[in-house]
Amino acid sequence: MHSLEDLDARISGCTACPRLVEWREEVARTRRAAFADETYWGRPVPGFGPADARLLIVGLAPAAHGGNRTGRMFTGDRSGDVLYQALYDLGLASQPTSVRAGDGLELYGVRVTSPVHCAPPANKPTPGERDTCRPWLVRELELLWPSLRAVVVLGAFGWQAALPAFAQAGWTVPRPRPPFAHGARVPLGGLDLFGCFHVSQRNTFTGKLTPAMLRDVLRTAAQAAGLERLEGPETGATGPS
Repeated sequence: MHSLEDLDARISGCTACPRLVEWREEVARTRRAAFADETYWGRPVPGFGPADARLLIVGLAPAAHGGNRTGRMFTGDRSGDVLYQALYDLGLASQPTSVRAGDGLELYGVRVTSPVHCAPPANKPTPGERDTCRPWLVRELELLWPSLRAVVVLGAFGWQAALPAFAQAGWTVPRPRPPFAHGARVPLGGLDLFGCFHVSQRNTFTGKLTPAMLRDVLRTAAQAAGLERLEGPETGATGPS
């Protein structure tokens, strides 16, 4: 796997976790009524964004009727609506919505991935599934190493899953491992790691995570990554340098 393109193709064909394979394929067969006429992706969902990204956003796992349906991270569900709107507001995305693969969306200096690439039942991967999927994230981090300068991890599960991957990929993770907290910032030696509440429907509907809170974390991380010229609708220009 000498390129992210090759890695993404390999991820899309993974069958390592029987429970996840059975669930993602069952969801793709039965479908939700609102999407009954659509053909679901029904496979592991690879990362999305440029190979020279300076900022990485790490989630949890694809949603059953979101990424598992569309084949793109954080796409086709409310979590994605919130995340991509924030990226667009900061000039880090070409449009405020992510509806489906091939909809024209581009990310500027940003890549989105997750520590588990298959949709899990009840949105809860097991520790064994998390660990089985970790080598994909480790390899993704290794391929991003030349350009990557900052990472935003969404939620405690992603934080706990990502820290060992960063260590395996060669960054220096403090001991004891830093706990997750919204707004946390941890230097890993050439890389800044940021914590942010997950963009789950529960968090955004209850106000635990507001659009302003999300933008604040993403803005700080983008600046740490060297994407200083954040020029979206908020500032009236065209995108990061």
